[in-house]
Amino acid sequence: MKEDIEKIRCLIIGSGPAGYTAAIYASRADLKPVIYQGLQPGGQLTITTEVDNFPGYPDGIHGVAMMEDLKKQAERFGSDIRWGIVSKVDFSSRPFKIIIDETTTVYAETVIIATGASAKWLGLESEKKFNGFGVSACALCDGFFYKGQDIAIVGGGDTAAEEATYLAKLCKKVYMIVRRDELRASKAMQHKVLNTKNIEMLWNHTTKEIIGDKSVNGAIVKNVKTGIETKIDITGFFVAIGHKPSSEVFVGQIEMNENGYILTKPNSTQTNIEGVFAAGDVQDHLYRQAVTAAGSGCMAAIEAERFLSTI
Repeated sequence: MKEDIEKIRCLIIGSGPAGYTAAIYASRADLKPVIYQGLQPGGQLTITTEVDNFPGYPDGIHGVAMMEDLKKQAERFGSDIRWGIVSKVDFSSRPFKIIIDETTTVYAETVIIATGASAKWLGLESEKKFNGFGVSACALCDGFFYKGQDIAIVGGGDTAAEEATYLAKLCKKVYMIVRRDELRASKAMQHKVLNTKNIEMLWNHTTKEIIGDKSVNGAIVKNVKTGIETKIDITGFFVAIGHKPSSEVFVGQIEMNENGYILTKPNSTQTNIEGVFAAGDVQDHLYRQAVTAAGSGCMAAIEAERFLSTI
């Protein structure tokens, strides 16, 4: 007996702010969207604590609760939200062939990729232990919580330099931990960092351990040239060594930049494949905020609706 083939008008891959917002708009447009939540339902916000900068929550909200709110809103309009990980795609012809969990095949007229990105971490056990309790990978998201306090940031590129100067405006002191004896950041960003009085450079240093009780209260740093270890007293520890877009499954199927971010047309979420759209952090290496991800999810759903109206 031949198995029935499921055909979907709008398939959304990923379930963070971009995916759920796309689902809300697609459902209201009667596209009957199906979402596969992926490995981490709710995305990166589910591993944060308080979210204070998303509009509509004047008292802030826990990341998990916020994602549950978005999920319920998408479900209220009829979104079909499913467990499952996309293991393979074929964008060579439409309807697009999508394989879920290496076993289930579905076909979609349009696809919205909202698989997000994840921060690169140092790999310390203490980093995991205090994640959300003093350890963060987003200065814009969490810097406010450390106003007037001493913190540390790890990294030597443009992102680290930019976040260090941002944190310096809020915090009493910023230790910048750099493995080499120079920054990799652009000359303009280097000049900005080195001329900010409350940023103390820890050249040729690595982080051996983050310490604390219920939350961070210090870190042990090691000079890679002398081997000398030093304890610094801090209440916040920021990691700024880069992000990795969750785009591996789409390699060879869609255009990306050298870092794996999916390329979209200017002022659009349209990729180089007609009918395939990308929203959120999987295509945004610049802002990486929940609110911008949600905005691009809205854009993707509207563009998918317009595309379907033309075929």
